[in-house]
Formats: sequence, C-alpha cells, structure tokens
Amino acid sequence: MTFTITVQPSGRTFTAEPDEAMLAAGIRQGIGLPYGCKDGACGSCKCKLLSGTVEHGAHQAKALSAEEEAAGYVLTCCGVAKTDVVLESRQVTEAGAFPIKKMPVRVASLERASHDVMVLKLQLPASDTFQYHAGQYVEFILRDGDRRSYSMANAPHTQAQAPGIELHLRHMPGGKFTDHVFTNMKEKEILRIEGPYGSFFLREDSDKPMVLLASGTGFAPIKAIIEHMRFKGIQRPATLYWGGRRPADLYQSAWIEAQLAEMPNLTYVPVVSDALPEDAWTGRTGFVHRAVLEDHPDLSGYEVYACGAPIVVESAQRDYKAAGLPEEAFFADSFTSAADKA
Repeated sequence: MTFTITVQPSGRTFTAEPDEAMLAAGIRQGIGLPYGCKDGACGSCKCKLLSGTVEHGAHQAKALSAEEEAAGYVLTCCGVAKTDVVLESRQVTEAGAFPIKKMPVRVASLERASHDVMVLKLQLPASDTFQYHAGQYVEFILRDGDRRSYSMANAPHTQAQAPGIELHLRHMPGGKFTDHVFTNMKEKEILRIEGPYGSFFLREDSDKPMVLLASGTGFAPIKAIIEHMRFKGIQRPATLYWGGRRPADLYQSAWIEAQLAEMPNLTYVPVVSDALPEDAWTGRTGFVHRAVLEDHPDLSGYEVYACGAPIVVESAQRDYKAAGLPEEAFFADSFTSAADKA
C-alpha cells in the first residue's frame, strides 16, 4: 500500500511507501522538493501540511520546533506519510531533476587555500557524464557507510573540458573525514561519491536583482553559480557578500576580483568579523548578513541565495523576512556538520 503526496500550488504528485520519508520518495521520482541536510538538522525542507497525517523521525528542535509542528509544519526529510498527504511548498522544481549516481572518483589535486581550507579537485570517470545544477552538492560515502556532504565549486559547463569537480573543505579538528583530507590524503586516491543533491541552485526564470550571501566555505556553491552566470551571459545584478573571521578566510578573493573585471553586473562586498591590528583590514566589519541590511534595508524586490554556517543562514532568513524579502525569494544551503547533526 502506498500513499499519494500532492504538492501545492504546483499540483505535482508522487507516491510514498508506508515507511519511506516523503523527501526520499520525491527524490526517487524526480520531484524537486527543497532540502539541505536530509538529516532533520537544518530545516530547509520544512513545509506546511495542508491535509493528511505525517509521523516524524528523529530531528532537531531548531529544524522544527514543537510550536511549528503544532502549527502544522512538517519536515519532509524525516516525515513519513501515514495517509494521503497534501503539502504546500512553493519551491518545487519542475523538470531538470538530474539522475542521482554513485561513482568512483580519483583525487586529482589538493591545494591549501588557507590554514583550514583545502581545495580538493576530483577526477570523474571519463566514460560517465555527471550532470548537476550550479549550487548542488555531492556526498562522500565513507568506508563505514557514513556520509559527508560538500558543494561543487565549479559550474556544470566546466565538465566539457575535463570531467571533474572542485570542492572546498574546511578542516574540522577530530573530524573523521577532514582529518584524513588534511593529513594523509594523497593524489590518485580513490573515493566514492553520490549525487547530485540539494535544491540550492540559481532560478533562471527570474530577473530580480540578487544578493549572494556566503560565510566561510559557503562560498563554494556561490562560486559555481557565479561561474554559471558568466558562462550563460546572465545579466541580472548580483552582489556577493562574503564573510569570514579574518581576511585570510576569504581565500579566493583574487578569483572574485578577476570575475568583476568580466561581469559588470557583479559587485563584491567582503566582510570580516574579527580582524586583528596586524591584518590591516580597511574593509567592512561585523556580521556578514547584517552588512546586507545596511546596504539594502528594503529587500522586497530581491532574491537571496545564502550559504554557509547554520547560524548565518538562520539569522539571514529571519532578518531578511522582516526587511520585506518574500519567503519564496530566499534560497539557502545550511552547511550542517556531522557535529551539528549529532
């Protein structure tokens, strides 16, 4: 026996098995519901339950509070339908859900971008085409079955030159995967990945001006989106706000400066929160999401693409809504670590 899940206002439907999370069922059938971590930790998949009964698995209160649940909100990543269900979710992508693949990859290069960021380039199998939207992520499948998620930092069109993906990894001391990356990983090592995942990618059917908000390695998918915009000749005004604690955390500022010379509609605002005297920092300071509000107190005519630490994404969503940003104009990928999900 299966249950029918209907998503409004698009009217799209799919079926879910009795013990299957609604998000997993949607992905399996090519229905692009919004999501981030798939682990009940980030809240990106939260949507309104219009009718039916849903039972939740384990999740964090910051992703879905008891008050929100009582008000009829559900998490599709850990919500299991117990009857036919109608959901309200505006961010259902129509066509274009690329097939999710498992594949072996080879480490092509490792380059330290800063004291705690590694740019990892992976060579993909030449015989296989890997399709994704700029902004999406892949999961590494570790030997014990654990998974770690990282966003592609290169746009899809770069696959034509050489099948490969670029990832930006922050070292989490004690982290099962990043400890290995920063100590013992060597070129030519073989790893396993699965993807593409995520509903964080550029909506090309809009011409609204954009705020691109990144904290730390949240810059990676934003970089892919900027590359994609340049390749496609997308002329929408876009302002990149990139925040780090120290100037060195903005580890690819030179790359951004090079894009500015070629993209007249792109503006860059670097923001540093904990500059020291020896940094000789003369740019903007404070919280990166607040810098956006200083420049744009009214966000009603904008779209925001936010990526990085959960606290930055959550603060931005709350404060930008208060500044008039429509709920459906906020797209986000919250970088929840294994520690966040625990």
